[in-house]
Amino acid sequence: MMLRAGGILKLAALIFAFLLAVFLAFQLLEINTDFKLGSMMSTKPVRYKCGLSKPCPPGHFAFKMASGAASVVGPKICLEDKLLMSSVKNNVGRGINIALVNGKSGELIKTDFFDMWAGDVAPFIKFLKEIEDGTVVMMASYDDPSTKLNDEARKLIADLGSSVISNLGFRDNWIFVGGKGIKTKSPFEQHIKNSADTNKFEGWPEVLEMEGCVPQRQE
Repeated sequence: MMLRAGGILKLAALIFAFLLAVFLAFQLLEINTDFKLGSMMSTKPVRYKCGLSKPCPPGHFAFKMASGAASVVGPKICLEDKLLMSSVKNNVGRGINIALVNGKSGELIKTDFFDMWAGDVAPFIKFLKEIEDGTVVMMASYDDPSTKLNDEARKLIADLGSSVISNLGFRDNWIFVGGKGIKTKSPFEQHIKNSADTNKFEGWPEVLEMEGCVPQRQE
């Protein structure tokens, strides 16, 4: 009986040791898993220039832009993580907002805006004619971009690569990236008509947003 009792105690001790080992193994596994999950959760998300969804390839400029919202919030233009135009910078206005960028260096040349509702189209035409070859041209509408536009102004913008400038109407929203000397139509353009049936705001269509990668001039 003593021997049997001793055997039972040994078996109980072995079972206890096995269960303890299993328990400790699970505890270590749980700690390790928690550590890995914690490390993953604490990793900061990758941020790309101008808040793009993915990085641009070498030899390209990252850009992101938005049209104005009704007559309340001005447009926003960002290039290579630099905010070129916005209401915060106090350099936007009603009509067509323009940023000119050196196509080779990506440096800002100048910004301006032209009132196409109550302004004069002549200064706008003069501005467009003075743009030098190789310049990246970024345009965004705010409120009304078209009432004062004439055929000459529309032709000059079309020569920069715009496909829809001939159809731009009263209070349409429009954003565009083109270039002086471009040989083809630009792939960077969005346009939405002012329509009572589809307008998001009373009297104005929804805000347009666009992002992309503009090829750097290599010449």
